[in-house]
Amino acid sequence: MTLTAVLIPAEEGGFIAFNPETGTTTQGESVPEAIANLQEATELYLEEFPLTHCGQPLLTTFEVTAHA
Repeated sequence: MTLTAVLIPAEEGGFIAFNPETGTTTQGESVPEAIANLQEATELYLEEFPLTHCGQPLLTTFEVTAHA
């Protein structure tokens, strides 16, 4: 099963990893570590809560006015 990983740099260093299909979130010191941790967390989640459907999320961007 192919799922999505969204990685965001963490303020304290490393990366936060999020899977939008399941909502699982974890972190790691590097991209490979964050993805490995997300894979493990998502597998554990899916053992308890199997997906009934798995549509691919649409990833896009949008702009907002930034006030400094």
